[in-house]
Amino acid sequence: MAIDNDNRDAYLKRLRRIEGQVRGLQRMVQEDKYCIDILTQVSAATKALQSFSLELLDEHLATCVVHAAAAGGPEADQKVKEASAAIARLVRS
Repeated sequence: MAIDNDNRDAYLKRLRRIEGQVRGLQRMVQEDKYCIDILTQVSAATKALQSFSLELLDEHLATCVVHAAAAGGPEADQKVKEASAAIARLVRS
């Protein structure tokens, strides 16, 4: 399953906002802004990406994993393993 169209637009809007934050960071570095101010913005961009990741993971669990689990079989096992690996990557980051 893919991302549904309603969520796709919201996700793209959030990613554009995050892209703007990262461009703002580039500008801050180019303009030789104070390091602590840059780090504050890095933290904000990082939190925005983490929030986006968690929301996307939640959708994946609620749709792809649930549908695969209902169908059963090897696809269900694969989807659970994929989700577990994604969670592990998010926890390590």
